[in-house]
Amino acid sequence: MTAPSTRVAEITKRVEGESAFLRDVSAEVARVLVGQKTLLDGMLTGLLADGHVLLEGVPGLAKSLAVETLARALGGTFRRIQFTPDLLPTDLLGTHVYNPKSGEWTVREGPVFANFLLADEINRAPAKVQSALLEAMQERQVSLAGETHALPTPFLVLATQNPVEQEGTYPLPEAQVDRFMLKVVVGYPTKDEERQIVVRMAKTARNATVSQVAQPEQIVAARRVLDEIYVDERVLTYVLELVFATRDPADAGLVDLAPLIMYGASPRASIALTQAARARAFMEGRGFVTPHDIKSVGMSVLRHRVITTYEAEAEGVTSEDVVQRVFDTVPVP
Repeated sequence: MTAPSTRVAEITKRVEGESAFLRDVSAEVARVLVGQKTLLDGMLTGLLADGHVLLEGVPGLAKSLAVETLARALGGTFRRIQFTPDLLPTDLLGTHVYNPKSGEWTVREGPVFANFLLADEINRAPAKVQSALLEAMQERQVSLAGETHALPTPFLVLATQNPVEQEGTYPLPEAQVDRFMLKVVVGYPTKDEERQIVVRMAKTARNATVSQVAQPEQIVAARRVLDEIYVDERVLTYVLELVFATRDPADAGLVDLAPLIMYGASPRASIALTQAARARAFMEGRGFVTPHDIKSVGMSVLRHRVITTYEAEAEGVTSEDVVQRVFDTVPVP
């Protein structure tokens, strides 16, 4: 049996080779996108770990630009669909079309048939459309007129929702939000970053085009290596302690949090936390996961999976506050 240290060294060598293309992708995206490292890291983490990403932020923070730029840098197909209250599932998935000349039915694929799908303002679409998208996200396939059609590989959904305007929205139920591996909160840029944005973007001429510097197949190959990244038993125990602390905070020494948590994170959170941490290790060229990897992705993995009570809302305590307390309390191995 191969010793862990030898195995980790072998995996690290493979990771270093397979992750080299990410430097070119990040550099190409940086030619267009100023700052927003959290946003880019979240998208790459979801892409590598084969998990979808929910982006929350006010309008004008370059969420759409970031997704399109990443897609072009990787050479994947990109589609954007604006979710509205009158949207139908067929507008997203596609439909069968009859050709009277040939007498045949053909499939007209919807925008979901893309490597990168930007679902803009997903909370503005009714439940049927949301469910259709989430089913495609889960199954990686679409059923049209009784026929099953596989979605492209890789397939990444980046859905946005606006936190400041709730009129005319259909908020995603907690069980559906749980299907997103990550929820990334996109913040405002710094003053220096915004200065660069104004200098670069406040022009009537079109901005520089994005060059393709990688292939979608490299993501597929990276995922095979990512699955082999070593997770020590102590690190796995740390993941479980964190997740179980959201379900039974009193047992973790967080007695005061018990009345504030309605539902803790599910086993899906443990899986997502482990895979997202592997992706973070891969991005840093390592063949093993550290507790720092867990903490760096932990908020994005857990913030939408911990449901607080009305008492917490009355006290102004958010799910992010709860998750932060958990990370501050559970001992790091």
